Amino acid sequence: MNFKLIIPTIEYADEIKAYRDEMLKYGSTFDGTSYLKRLENPAEWIEYNKTLMNKETVPDGLVQATQFIYIREDDGKIVGMINVRHYFNDFLEKYGGHIGYSVRPSERRKGYAKNMLNEALKYCKELGLSKVLISCLSDNEGSRKTILANGGVYENTVKLPDSNECLERYWIDIND
Repeated sequence: MNFKLIIPTIEYADEIKAYRDEMLKYGSTFDGTSYLKRLENPAEWIEYNKTLMNKETVPDGLVQATQFIYIREDDGKIVGMINVRHYFNDFLEKYGGHIGYSVRPSERRKGYAKNMLNEALKYCKELGLSKVLISCLSDNEGSRKTILANGGVYENTVKLPDSNECLERYWIDIND
């Protein structure tokens, strides 16, 4: 099977809706999906992501970012989503990092996250980043394994503000 990491277009509207519906059905977090949980209309979500890509149109409090969907080429199904932030604001520097990602529940435990992250790291290098910060909840073993498989080096664990949840922070050097 072949996969590709692409910027979402209206061509994938039905798949974007199906991804969102499945994430809601299973009560999954929408990590790396740029407000997909809040934006029900795929066309609105695609347009919103375009504003994030341009430094001049990024909404206040947010950072320039590129949203990708991870497509299985055989059937055109979105198996995951990944968001690359080009730089930090205070929150991202302390908690969120450069990259957020998720895999739809029906496609988990198949190695897709590892490969999707690897592809996104190549894009980070194109952006001129030399190292990338990625965090995951302390109880998310799958995400931890994905980060470690891509060269993640543990830095520390931080407690999320206004929450009892803890995030593990990892750095990946992409100069190699």
